[in-house]
Amino acid sequence: MENPENLSPEELVERKEEMLRFYEESMPYLNSQLKYEKMLCEIDELRFKRSQIQMQYAMMMAPPEEKEDGDLTKESTPETSVSKKRKLKTKA
Repeated sequence: MENPENLSPEELVERKEEMLRFYEESMPYLNSQLKYEKMLCEIDELRFKRSQIQMQYAMMMAPPEEKEDGDLTKESTPETSVSKKRKLKTKA
C-alpha cells in the first residue's frame, strides 16, 4: 500500500486497522443486502416464468386466425392448394 499522505509507519498501521474494522463492521449489512438482492432476483425470475406460462396458455386457447376472405390460415384443403399452384411461363 502506498503512503500518499506521508504518514509515519505507526500511523499507517493504525489506518489499516481502522479500514479493517470498518469492513468487518460492514459485513452484516452487506450480507443482508446480498440476501435481499438474491430474493428480489428470484422473485423477478418467477414472475417472468409465470407470465411466459400465461402467454403460452392464452396462445393455446385462442381460436385460429382467419384470413380476410374467410379461409383459415392453418387449415387449407388439398383442392385449394392444388388450384393455386404457380406455373412457369413458356416462350411463345
